[in-house]
Amino acid sequence: MTTALGFKLTGCGYPHLIRSLTKSEQNLLKAIFMEADQEQNGFLNRTDLKIATISLLGYKPSKYEANQILEKYGHTLEDGSFALNLGEFIEAMMPKLINRDEDEEIRQTFMAFDTHCKGFLTIDDVKKVFSMVAPHIGHHHLESAFRELDRDGDGRVSYKDFDFMMKFDPLS
Repeated sequence: MTTALGFKLTGCGYPHLIRSLTKSEQNLLKAIFMEADQEQNGFLNRTDLKIATISLLGYKPSKYEANQILEKYGHTLEDGSFALNLGEFIEAMMPKLINRDEDEEIRQTFMAFDTHCKGFLTIDDVKKVFSMVAPHIGHHHLESAFRELDRDGDGRVSYKDFDFMMKFDPLS
């Protein structure tokens, strides 16, 4: 990169930090692969790949994106179509999983609940969202979970409390 003054800034700053998958991320990828492998044949076709991507990343890739992944990381089957085995699937999903920003996902989730941009959640906000995405969950369960999150009992869950809940790991 060159600035208007002619200074060369290449080589400055932090190099890209490279990390590998954690054991839990590897297990997650394996479980999603097994779940998405509809025919239990040891590989994912385009439809299976779309299902796996939805499970892993929360969005449905376009036909173009799925084809790009299959062509770049996959192998050709006897019928001429592309597929991914477990190793290829892990290789394809690793950069997407590593670059995922957990804090941004939590912020986006909080904002989906906080439809009026108040900066906190009420039980009504929670009930409204759950009635759309998980209507089978009873109101008593939601109220119980909300009371547990509302540590000061003011009827509001702050972003800080929401973030704590989303990052809480009962196994650690």
